[in-house]
Amino acid sequence: MDITKIPNFDDLPEVKDMPQGCTWGLFDKDGKKDLLGTLNLLTPDVIKSAYGEARDDRDGSDQLTRPHSWPLNAMGFPLPGRIHPTHKQMTLKEAGLSDGTGWDDEIHFNTQLSSQWDSLVHWQHQPSGLAYNGIEVTKEGLAATNTEANTTPTLDHWHAAGGLVARGVLIDFKEWAEKKARAEGKTGDDAIVHPLDGHRITAEEIEAIAKDQGVEFRFGDVLIIRTGLTEYLQAPTPEVFAKLQGRKISGMHGNLESVKWLWNKHFAAVAGDAWAFEALPPVKEDGSEASVNELFLHPWLLSMIGMSIGELWDLRALSAHCKASGRYSFLLTSAPLNIPGLVGSPPNALAIF
Repeated sequence: MDITKIPNFDDLPEVKDMPQGCTWGLFDKDGKKDLLGTLNLLTPDVIKSAYGEARDDRDGSDQLTRPHSWPLNAMGFPLPGRIHPTHKQMTLKEAGLSDGTGWDDEIHFNTQLSSQWDSLVHWQHQPSGLAYNGIEVTKEGLAATNTEANTTPTLDHWHAAGGLVARGVLIDFKEWAEKKARAEGKTGDDAIVHPLDGHRITAEEIEAIAKDQGVEFRFGDVLIIRTGLTEYLQAPTPEVFAKLQGRKISGMHGNLESVKWLWNKHFAAVAGDAWAFEALPPVKEDGSEASVNELFLHPWLLSMIGMSIGELWDLRALSAHCKASGRYSFLLTSAPLNIPGLVGSPPNALAIF
């Protein structure tokens, strides 16, 4: 199959007992189940084209590499079920390794508490309990001792594929929405678009922002959406804590229109600074509030389409650079941790201009 000619959503081949648009089997080769999903869209030609984004003059006048990883301990408050990271330092003598002078350290952390990639096993298609490509995920399977023996679509498989090297595109929703508010005559707090107001960012709004920023999407891009959330969570004020009680978090609208748009744009992955990339709480088709078990984009993107989701990325510096330079596309690199059966990982992502 010519990767660059993959079908649009409505033309995807039928997958038995699954909704239209499920891509299971689409990227399989030689009878072997695919484990990468839309990372397959990063062909040599797509990657070569992305290299052209790293073109700004390196005269030392500005930093042209922008990291996206929030500190592992940046979350300003504990979350049930997700431990706060612990960082233990010890001398080489204390570790019993050497009488020389030197240090080691150990880190214990949950991969979902800070900037992360969700692998394709993080959230299953709930009715079937299956992950991407119809794969059943078990603790035994995730405990494979090496990636070659790992038949689940986890992040360690990215390394054999060369990691993620792509053209990234920032959609700065917060900047755009606040500029729009000011143009409408709003001032002060009325002109602030708060990420805890629960705005559901539509595909139409993303298209409008891209046009306003002067950027066009290309095959194999990584879409990155800024709401400003991590900027509020790192040092939460009483106002932030009060808003958190409302349990409304801005993000991409979780509906089928969004899924179709994301697939038809042929993104290699999506990411953002929101908690779940998609807006929370999820909503049902009639617009009523749904439970967290009814997340919409997570099962569709991770399980049925095979598109990894990045969450809680630190995008403030990237936003400032894009605004100052007028450039919202860049060379994006990401290398997750390399351990078999990796469900989530810090992205270790860089934007290079």
